[in-house]
Amino acid sequence: MRPIDYFDRGAAKSPERLFIAGNGREFTYAEAKSTTEALAKGLYAAGFKVGDSVAVYSPNDPGAVVCIFGAYRAGGAWVPVNVRNAASTNAEYMAYVRTRWLFFHSSVLEHIEKVIPELPELKGIVCFDSDSTPYPSLASFSAAGSATEIPDWSDPFGAPDVVFSRWPTGGTTGPSKGVDMSNRSICAMLEIGLQHYVGEDTEDIVHLAVAPITHAAGVMILVYGAAGGSNIVHESFDAKAVLEAIQEHKVTNIFLPPTAYYAMLDEAKRTRYDTSSLRQILIAAAPVSPDKFRDGVEVFGPVICQCFGQAEAPMLISWLGPKVVAAAAAGEHPERLKSAGKVTSATQVGILDDDGNILPLGERGEICCRGPLVTPGYFEKPEATAEARKFGWHHTGDVGYLDKDEYLYIVDRKKDMIITGGFNVFAAEVEAPILALAEVLECAVIGIPDEKWGESVKAIVVLRKGQTMTESALVDAVKPKLGSVKTPKSVEFWDEIPKTAVGKTDKKAIRKKFWADSDRAVN
Repeated sequence: MRPIDYFDRGAAKSPERLFIAGNGREFTYAEAKSTTEALAKGLYAAGFKVGDSVAVYSPNDPGAVVCIFGAYRAGGAWVPVNVRNAASTNAEYMAYVRTRWLFFHSSVLEHIEKVIPELPELKGIVCFDSDSTPYPSLASFSAAGSATEIPDWSDPFGAPDVVFSRWPTGGTTGPSKGVDMSNRSICAMLEIGLQHYVGEDTEDIVHLAVAPITHAAGVMILVYGAAGGSNIVHESFDAKAVLEAIQEHKVTNIFLPPTAYYAMLDEAKRTRYDTSSLRQILIAAAPVSPDKFRDGVEVFGPVICQCFGQAEAPMLISWLGPKVVAAAAAGEHPERLKSAGKVTSATQVGILDDDGNILPLGERGEICCRGPLVTPGYFEKPEATAEARKFGWHHTGDVGYLDKDEYLYIVDRKKDMIITGGFNVFAAEVEAPILALAEVLECAVIGIPDEKWGESVKAIVVLRKGQTMTESALVDAVKPKLGSVKTPKSVEFWDEIPKTAVGKTDKKAIRKKFWADSDRAVN
C-alpha cells in the first residue's frame, strides 16, 4: 500500500460522499480523485520524476488538500509550507529540500513572489484556485497532461522506500531539519491510526481540521479519508467557530494542540453548544494538564484522547485512549492522566541513559524507539541522522519513563531541563499545578539566568478573561505541591504566550527575552 492507495480505498467505498469542504469550496471523493489524477498527469507531462519535492503553499483550503493528494498520486515528496511562517523562512526551507514543483493559493501571491527567486531547482509553479495570477492555473496545468499516462511507480511491496514527505521538524529548539518520511513509516502510522482514531465505528465520520494542514491535521485528513469520512477545514482556529461547526456539521473527530484545546474547553464552559456528536477530541503536540483532562471529560464526555509522536516517528509512538482517560478522570489509575498513553503495538520504546543503556521501569532517561514508524532520516543531513540514531535507537529528545503496564510518561524535552542550585527541574512538572489553578488559562515555565542558583525557575502565565491574580498568590498556591526547589522564583503575567507556526508554545522565543545578553543558553 502507498498513501494514495488508502485514499482510493475510501473513494471506492463512498465516491459521492463529501471528501472535503471549506472556504466555499468542496469536493466529493470522486471529484477529488479525478482532480488528483489530472494533476499527476500534468506533473508527468512537465517532466516530473518520482521523489521530486512538491510544495503546497496555502492556508487551510480544500484545494490545497487536493493538491497534496495529487502529489501523493504522482509519487512526489510533499513539502508542507506553513503560511504563518515568514516568507524568508519558508524560502530557506524549500530551497534546502530542493523544491521543484510549487502549488499555491492566490492569497499568498505576495509570499510566492518573494520565495521564487530563492528556489534554483524550481521547474513548475501553479496557482490552484485562480487563473488571474501570472502563473498557470491548475486547470491549464492539468489539461497539458491530458494525454499523459501516470506510470505504475509502485511495486509488490507498496514502494516502501519512496519518500512521502520532506517534513520540517518543529523548529522550537533550532532551525528545521527535513525529515524524509517514507511510505513505510506513514503507512505504519495510517494502520495504527485506523486502529485507534477510527476503530470499528467507521460510519458517518466528520473530521474538523482547524490546526494547520501542514501539521498533524493534514495527516489526519488522510486517516479519515481512508475510512471514507468527510473533512471540514477552517482556515484558522477560533474556539467559538469550532463549537459552532461541531454543532452544525455533527463533527465526530477533531485534532487540537493543547493550547487550542484549553481555549475551546474554556469557551465551552461559558456557552451551550451541542457537542454530543463527538467521538474523539485528539490532543497532541505537547503534554496536557491532568486537570484539563478531567475538565474535558466533564464538559464533552468520554471523548478526550492523546497521542505522542514526532515527525521522525509520526503521531503514534503511544496512545492514551478515551476510555482510559475517562476511567482515570473517574479515579481508576488517575496517574495515567499524566501519561502519554500506552506504547502502540507496532512500536518498541526504550528509556536510555547517556551511554545507551536501557534503564529499568520507572527510571527517567531519554525516550527512544524502534519500529516501522521510524523514518529513514533527515534530508541530506547524515550527521544529524547518525546523532538521532545512536546505539541503534531513534532518539526523540524527550525525557520520560515507562511503568509496568507500558504507559509512557514524558517529563519534558531533554533540552528543556532547568538546572537550579544543582537540582534538575523539568518544566512540565512545574506547569501542571499552575495550569490546575482556576484563574490560569496558559503557562510556560523556563529557566532564566540567576547569579545565585545558576538558573532560576520562571513562570510566564496567561490568566482567563476577567480573572486577576498576584505573583505571590500564585507562588503560595503551588508551593505546597512543588516544594521550594521547583516553585517559580518569579512570575510574569502576559496577555498571550508566543506560539510557533503550528500552534506549539514557542519557548525559544520566550527564552530570547531573558537570555539575550548571554553568550550561551545555559548557566
